Amino acid sequence: MKNKLMFSLAPGILLSGGALYLAFRNVPLKDLSDYIVSYNYLWILPSVAVVFLSFALRTVRWQIILQATHRIDFWQAFHVLMVGFMLNCILPGRVGEIARPAILKKNDNIPFSTGIATVAVERVFDISLLMIFFVVIIALIPMDPHIGITFGGYRLNSRTLDAVSKGMLLMVILIMAGIIMVTLESSRKLIKNVIRRLPALFFFAGFSFQDRVSDKICTPLAHMVDNFAAGFSMIRHPQDIFHCAGLSVIIWALGAFSFYIASLGAPGIHLSFVELAVVMVIVCFFIALPSVPGFWGLWEAGGVFALALFGVSQTDAAGFTLINHAIQMFPVILIGLASAVITGVNILKVPSVLKENNKIV
Repeated sequence: MKNKLMFSLAPGILLSGGALYLAFRNVPLKDLSDYIVSYNYLWILPSVAVVFLSFALRTVRWQIILQATHRIDFWQAFHVLMVGFMLNCILPGRVGEIARPAILKKNDNIPFSTGIATVAVERVFDISLLMIFFVVIIALIPMDPHIGITFGGYRLNSRTLDAVSKGMLLMVILIMAGIIMVTLESSRKLIKNVIRRLPALFFFAGFSFQDRVSDKICTPLAHMVDNFAAGFSMIRHPQDIFHCAGLSVIIWALGAFSFYIASLGAPGIHLSFVELAVVMVIVCFFIALPSVPGFWGLWEAGGVFALALFGVSQTDAAGFTLINHAIQMFPVILIGLASAVITGVNILKVPSVLKENNKIV
């Protein structure tokens, strides 16, 4: 078990370590410590308050998605949500996304498959809105094409972001098309039939290998298709989709506003709300990569790169990004731990509970 855990953590540790090195290699430790001391920590409280307002709206959005089959009150949903995000901060593999439906099953007798479907729908809303924000913001914000940062042997600048934004726009279109195909019963059956036939491509490897491919890859993929379809079928009324989309816009706007408030106490950071929104979006794309729990390293690398595009020095960028990361992360962990106590979740037993529930996904 320990070997499997280390094997799963190894890529994230290597990537996070490399990202930390690239983000801080040109920043003297004394300069970084002086920056941290000079930060005006009075701005932490309003920034944290905005973070938790966004989590309250995430809770409301989750209730809307769940309400077609099960109704739970705000505080029940809030505590489960916070436990999930807290686990994402302290355990590898973003297990909090799976922990939330497991807790719902244990505490509210909601089927695990229903819970995982609602989480899948949430992620689709979040990813789609994040991509749209990225495309719109990059199109609106003028950036000096000569300003950038060398990251891992690559020169990252505004031209890089323009190229990425075009790819994001295409991906949003593909996601929307995929949602439509998965939601329609006829196309969903076709997709599942194609998935089930995949083992036949390995005819040269023998029946035992084909069975393993079917059990380990095809069956879970077919379940994922069903879960996505079940999740979107819960949103039975167009106004619910509109409400979820509207809440998603506000949630991401509040996230950017929290970055902006945190920047008001940061020396050397004089960016507008929209510019800080760019920083937030870029950080979110960086932390989508495998990393250690808490996204340490990748968050800092994303922040330093994004701030460099607006001419912020590496020392100021590294100091602000480190402080802002702590502002965004540690309160979530603390509230999540309190929610775990309230809901009776034993964090030490979470891995075994998730393993048990994964067998029925």
